[in-house]
Amino acid sequence: MAQKYKRWYDHDPLLVEVMELLRNFQDDLRDQAEIFLKKIEDHVGKEAIESFYEKVKPVNGNRWYDQDPVLSRAVELLRVVPQDIQRQASENFLKSLKDQGIDVDFIKSSE
Repeated sequence: MAQKYKRWYDHDPLLVEVMELLRNFQDDLRDQAEIFLKKIEDHVGKEAIESFYEKVKPVNGNRWYDQDPVLSRAVELLRVVPQDIQRQASENFLKSLKDQGIDVDFIKSSE
């Protein structure tokens, strides 16, 4: 029997780490979310992203990431892709931070 999780990203500890970083450092990591969206747009087109988001965007926007349109789009895309793509995106996100000299361990320890 498949394990039930409270949040859609709880199945993968790496994905949980990325989501917690985004939640706790929204302003600092917003640029990374924009880069993620740009990469997706390069593959599928901006119109496809906008069309998708119009279908899945929350009605009342109560989640923490719904307050910022960039974060909301990035998280919604991440939510609907297969789990192996979620993991790959999480790994790429953390690698991107490291490549920019951002110490993720330091960020986590200052929470």
